[in-house]
Amino acid sequence: MKWKCWVFFFGLIYFNGMAMLWSQASKAPVFLPLGDSYTICEGLKEAERWPNLLEARFKQKNIPLALTENPSRTGYTTQDLIQHELPYLKSLHPDIVTILIGVNDYVRGYDTGYFHTKLIYIIDQVEKELKNPDHIILLSIPDYSVTPKGAYYANGRDVNGDLKIWNAIIQLEAKKRKLPFVDIFPLTLEMKDHPELVSKDGLHPSAKEVDLWSKLIEPEMEKLIKTYY
Repeated sequence: MKWKCWVFFFGLIYFNGMAMLWSQASKAPVFLPLGDSYTICEGLKEAERWPNLLEARFKQKNIPLALTENPSRTGYTTQDLIQHELPYLKSLHPDIVTILIGVNDYVRGYDTGYFHTKLIYIIDQVEKELKNPDHIILLSIPDYSVTPKGAYYANGRDVNGDLKIWNAIIQLEAKKRKLPFVDIFPLTLEMKDHPELVSKDGLHPSAKEVDLWSKLIEPEMEKLIKTYY
């Protein structure tokens, strides 16, 4: 009779443990990254992209996070994001969203007023779809002009100075809405003197560079994840 009690006892522990693991897995917040080449990480393997690095790093720490889709594409503008990426909000029902967009608007010559209007629309739409509207992380636009091929897309402009203004707009929206803002802009300046931080195409960040981004984003992401369990 005694052995039956022990079997029941350990069986109960096992069952409860499995139930807890299942519960944690089922509650893993869904992470949706929105953006352009800097979020799809042009030229890098999927495992090297910063959204995937975040998911993997949290998994190592036994912190659940589900990256089910990355709809970002190279060359996307704010309008492209609106048309092709926002629909994922309704199909995936994400819990946490990152937004890194704007560089292609700048390259194409759109002004700050246009960009700001589109950015406001994007954030508004994301907030409407999230259960927790403040679970949005806004990221600054990298300075592509410091890369070997960046000058080809400058068109005689002061890219560094201009993008500081554009990033101030992003930071302003973050402050107004009390959203996390992660400034990766300073990190991207290091690509000028460190070729290992630039991808083989001479324009986009390397795996080493985006890993630095992921480490900067990680603390803000962790704060949001931990509100779910």
